[in-house]
Amino acid sequence: MKSNKIEHTKKAILEALEKSLGVVTTACKQAGIGRTTFYEYLNKDEKFAEQVNDIQNIALDFAESQLHKQIQDGNTSATIFYLKTKGKKRGYVERSEIVHDGAIKSTLIEWKPSQEE
Repeated sequence: MKSNKIEHTKKAILEALEKSLGVVTTACKQAGIGRTTFYEYLNKDEKFAEQVNDIQNIALDFAESQLHKQIQDGNTSATIFYLKTKGKKRGYVERSEIVHDGAIKSTLIEWKPSQEE
């Protein structure tokens, strides 16, 4: 009987995770369990962990789609963020320089085509 209750609770947590886009605290509150119990399930049940990981990937896909929408709408901050995270191979990297007066200066280095392109 206890095993059925645990499986029912895990199912409720997974449904709540989907609705909350992977926010554990919100899902635990909706399912009526503590975060400690959630992490016990996560660490002891490989199938449950895989299902949680799938939900987290769906949430990440959703966030990326929202970022792409903002880029298409001309949001400069979204474009810069995307270039800093996904454009590193093309030279869009941020570096910090410490100058002699102790100040820290951050600079976005813009892409410059290589001779191979």
